[in-house]
Amino acid sequence: MQKAIIVSYQSDKKNNVSELNQLLQEGWKVVSQSPVGFVPLISTLVILEKN
Repeated sequence: MQKAIIVSYQSDKKNNVSELNQLLQEGWKVVSQSPVGFVPLISTLVILEKN
């Protein structure tokens, strides 16, 4: 099974990195990532996989 999420980071208080961390704790693995954002909002498309 695969899942795609966009991880965004603007500051320590404005980001969704915790969502990615939660998925990694649940056993999902990153298979690829591609930057998709511009300054000041940095974003990356993350493809995750779980067997």
